[in-house]
Amino acid sequence: MIAQVRPSQLSAWLETARPHGTPVVLDVRDPAEVRLASVRADGFTLMSIPMGMIPPRLSELNPAQPVACLCHHGVRSMQVAAFLQARGFTHVANITGGINAWSAELDPAVPRY
Repeated sequence: MIAQVRPSQLSAWLETARPHGTPVVLDVRDPAEVRLASVRADGFTLMSIPMGMIPPRLSELNPAQPVACLCHHGVRSMQVAAFLQARGFTHVANITGGINAWSAELDPAVPRY
């Protein structure tokens, strides 16, 4: 089962994930979207790999490391989270509501688009 974590709950998820390694927030949006709005790494490592590039770049991720996937609204990130889990990633979460919810719940300075 993939954890569904609202942006406002991410800090708590990061704390539970930390014993498994340094948590990663994996932004799976396209580069143009990332340029429009991005998050600041605070208590996690931020990686940006577009959804379509995950399979060929899978080796850049550590299956033992906690990964929380982020996209615009949470649909693509859920697909990537399921993909990672099916490939042996043991601590995976989907950031429900994506960067849109991140802006609304955590940081209104992050532009909504």
